[in-house]
Amino acid sequence: MAGELLAAYLDDWAGTDAQRRDVAATVMALTDACRAISVLVAQGNLEQNLGAAVTENVQGETQKALDDLTDRMLIEACRKAPVAAVASEEDEHPVPGNPQGASLLVAFDPLDGSSNIDINVSIGTIFSVLPVKPGADPVSVEAFLQPGRNQLAAGYVLYGPQTTLVMTVGAGAVCFTLDRRRDAFVLTHDRLEVPHATKEFAINMANQRHWPKPVQRYIDECLKGAEGGRGENTNMRWVASLVADCNRVLIRGGVYLYPGDARPGYAEGRIRVLYEASPIAFVVEQAGGEAVTGAGEKIMDIVPARLHQRASLIFGSRDEIARIEEHHAAA
Repeated sequence: MAGELLAAYLDDWAGTDAQRRDVAATVMALTDACRAISVLVAQGNLEQNLGAAVTENVQGETQKALDDLTDRMLIEACRKAPVAAVASEEDEHPVPGNPQGASLLVAFDPLDGSSNIDINVSIGTIFSVLPVKPGADPVSVEAFLQPGRNQLAAGYVLYGPQTTLVMTVGAGAVCFTLDRRRDAFVLTHDRLEVPHATKEFAINMANQRHWPKPVQRYIDECLKGAEGGRGENTNMRWVASLVADCNRVLIRGGVYLYPGDARPGYAEGRIRVLYEASPIAFVVEQAGGEAVTGAGEKIMDIVPARLHQRASLIFGSRDEIARIEEHHAAA
């Protein structure tokens, strides 16, 4: 119900079920850290030069000061929750969590879109909650190599003009907004639903010459507008922040495409499966949308073979995903 606090929402959902109560406690710990991250992001360079490049992470990407700080904040939050181990974009190997009989694993991208920090564009935190894998050491890579279908909860916190939490525990996708007067997340959308049709698409047009033919065909149809086979004009939107682009699709409809392409190192795609593609796909599916690779595979069905495995990611309105899948099948 709109106006409900996050703690009450999770308490109602969990009831007396032991695993659900662990999931609820973990989500609360993560979002407590995200409330603190929201304050840091809002302070920007008043706090320190958070957009300064400090090193490279395990992905070979430039790591900003805020990337490192938020990574440590979220790890510490998980150590206060029933979380056995953590996998992060910023860390090469899983990190130990709470040693006291923890039943869950957490994977996260501590600061998605961090290249936008210095230009004050929306960024966010993406998280995924998984069960401990039977028979596996929880502080091992193998423990995290599970399909997205195994997720118990997932979501993201978007640090924009408002700080919003979009999440699912498998009971639909919901949105909470941070009420700074109460320092608490308040339910503002109790049922997010992606419109089936759309007139917006999000893709990095600079890479057009490298895309696979089915993606080129789909975007060409969009660009031809009312004069083309679609018979209607479309608009392109591209924030270069996965959480911001996803939030627009959830609220307004549309489709997001980050396909693998012909550039060296881009063939399998660039979105990390475990802590980006899978949690986004869980939320999108729970909101009535679809998330696929474009190669006849649903994101939620991928079993990653590596901790930081990447994939193509295409998600959004069902009608548009169906059209894109048809182009791939025809190719």
